[in-house]
Amino acid sequence: MINPQRFSIGPAEAQIAMLQWGKSGKPPALLLHGTGFVADVWEEVARDLASTHTVYALDRRGHGASHKPDAYHFLDYADDVCRVIDALELRNVYGVGHSAGATDLLLAAKLLPKCFTRLFVMEPTVMNPHAARNPSVGLSDESLSRVQGTLRRRAEFDSADAVFTRYRAAPAFADWTETSLRAYVRHGFTPLDNGGVRLCCTPEIETAILRPIYEAMEQIYVGDARGNPFASLSLIECPVMVTTAEKSGPIYKEMASRAMSLIPHARALVFDGAGHCVAQEAPAIVLRAVREFLTSTPVHFYCPGRSAT
Repeated sequence: MINPQRFSIGPAEAQIAMLQWGKSGKPPALLLHGTGFVADVWEEVARDLASTHTVYALDRRGHGASHKPDAYHFLDYADDVCRVIDALELRNVYGVGHSAGATDLLLAAKLLPKCFTRLFVMEPTVMNPHAARNPSVGLSDESLSRVQGTLRRRAEFDSADAVFTRYRAAPAFADWTETSLRAYVRHGFTPLDNGGVRLCCTPEIETAILRPIYEAMEQIYVGDARGNPFASLSLIECPVMVTTAEKSGPIYKEMASRAMSLIPHARALVFDGAGHCVAQEAPAIVLRAVREFLTSTPVHFYCPGRSAT
C-alpha cells in the first residue's frame, strides 16, 4: 500500500494541507474533493493512479487541516489551486475534481490556462451567467432551510469509532467503501482534549461554504468585487470530461448540463448505478474512466481571437 506524504504550503494563516502519493518525476495529477470532505477521501483512486502519476490532493479551504478564513467564494478556491500549482511548480496537470472541487479546477484552468492537460470533473457546481435570475429574489425557502439546517449538524462525538458507526448507518454514506469512509472519519475530524473528536469543517464553516453553492444552483450567484466567474468557462482550452451519476439528484444533472453548454467541446459521461460521491462509492469505475479519458484522442480547444489571460 502506498501511504501518502503529508505537507503544507503557504503561511500559517493561509496554509493549504497537501497529500502526495507516489514519487515526483511522473506526470502530475491534482485531485479536488467536494464540500464537507478532505483530501483523504481520494485514497483508493489516488493509490492506484500513483502507478503512473505523481498524485496530489489538497484539503480545500475550510476543510481538514487547511486554513479557515472568512471568504468562501468560488474564485477564492480557484486562487488556492493556483497557489498550489505555483508553489509545486506543476505543469501539464491532469485535474480530477468532484462537485465544488471540480468547479475549483474549471475556474483555475482559466486563471492558469497553460498548466492543465485535461480536466475530469464529476458533477461540478455551475451556473449559467447568461441565464441568471434576479439575485434580489434570494434563495428559495427550501434552499435557505438546507443551508441553515447545516448549523444543526452534530459536530462533536465521543470517539472516531462513534463517528464511523453513526455515518455508516447514514444514507449519505451508506454506499461508500469502508476505506473511503474510514479515511474521512480519520482526517475530517480533529481530536479534543476530552478524548472526543470534532468536525474540522464545522457546521458554521460549512454553512458559509454552502451559501454561494446554493446561489449558483439557483442561478442567483453574483460573486464578490471580482464579479461572476462562470462566464470564463467558455475560455477553457484543455479537453474536459463532465460526468454525472445515475442516482444523483436532478440539480447535479442540471448543473452538468450548464457546464456542457459553456465549455467548448466538452464530453459527457454517466456513471450507471452510482450516486453523487461515485469516487468513494465505486473507485474502480472512476479510475477506469479517468484512465480512458487520459489516453483518448485529444481535442484542440484553442478559439482564435479569444484571450486566455
